[in-house]
Amino acid sequence: MSSHALHLLRTTFGDPANSGNAMSLQEAQELLNSWVKNERLKLHMQQVAHLMKAWARERLGLSEEEQHRWYLAGLLHDADWDQWPEQHCRRIIEELEARRQDPAIIQAIASHGPAYFGVEPRSAMDKMLYAFDELSGFTHAYSLMRPEGYSGMEVKGVKKRLKDKTFAAQVSREDIADASQRAAIPLEELIQFVITHQADTV
Repeated sequence: MSSHALHLLRTTFGDPANSGNAMSLQEAQELLNSWVKNERLKLHMQQVAHLMKAWARERLGLSEEEQHRWYLAGLLHDADWDQWPEQHCRRIIEELEARRQDPAIIQAIASHGPAYFGVEPRSAMDKMLYAFDELSGFTHAYSLMRPEGYSGMEVKGVKKRLKDKTFAAQVSREDIADASQRAAIPLEELIQFVITHQADTV
């Protein structure tokens, strides 16, 4: 599938009148369980959600309501990939729009792969979802090859694997570098944050 095949062909998402609307955690989990049967993909989405909420809380000091919206963006960003990969992003965006969810959540999901969906990440939520997505999956793949998992994992170990193009070859190193640059956060800092917080999810 070419990168242009997933282009959303629009740049605005959701209705501003729905700002502040966010489904409950139970509703989001029910949607996730209904749409995603692949347990590894489900774990990835839960890990990204955990990272998003932790960043919103620890680095930005956002309210619990805002943290919840950040969590939802992470939890649902790949919800349509399992059953409808050729409609990736489009399907979940339409679902969230139909449910009258906060446009900020929908925008973040729409922009988590600018090279693929043609939508630029603008807000802090957008940029951090893009930053955590590939890096989260890559770091978890690295943990699975280590006998001790996340315990004792170091930034330099992750960076060494990033240079090895044969390891987790499907992960875009270009996207990871681009996301770090757009977020204006050193890659080493992002990696350390992922290591520290993702260890809590396994």
